[in-house]
Amino acid sequence: MYVCLCKAVSDKAIKQHIANGACTMRELKAGLGVGSQCGKCVCQASAILHNELVKQPREIDNLAKPAA
Repeated sequence: MYVCLCKAVSDKAIKQHIANGACTMRELKAGLGVGSQCGKCVCQASAILHNELVKQPREIDNLAKPAA
């Protein structure tokens, strides 16, 4: 599904960019151009970003666990 029609960016492309390390809308804009034209895609792209980041394990979680 296309999220950004202006730059022809799909949800798959956004998810791949996040998997490669992007963790802010600024990084998505710089890498893919999301939100750099009309801005109508920002809400959807932001939701995808949030959902993908929630799925990722965080290093801080590992620090909080007691050593085995």
